[in-house]
Amino acid sequence: MFSEEKQIILRVVEHFARTGSASDKEFKVTSLPANKTSIVEQVGDDGRSVMLDEYRVDGKVIWAAFSVRTGTVYLSPAGAG
Repeated sequence: MFSEEKQIILRVVEHFARTGSASDKEFKVTSLPANKTSIVEQVGDDGRSVMLDEYRVDGKVIWAAFSVRTGTVYLSPAGAG
């Protein structure tokens, strides 16, 4: 069984892969440059590393992660960088 966070990521990744739109009705979505596998998320003075995982949808590879801390899904399409 998938976790709630995994279900959120899959929904957003599938929408992005099929439409090219980095958006969601419930959560903030941040599109990152191609081939990013991590990001430092800043909240106030604190920074936290968020590691993205690889997802494959419709022959496309997309790196993605969900931050519970900020309610943000981070997306990074794989491709020529």
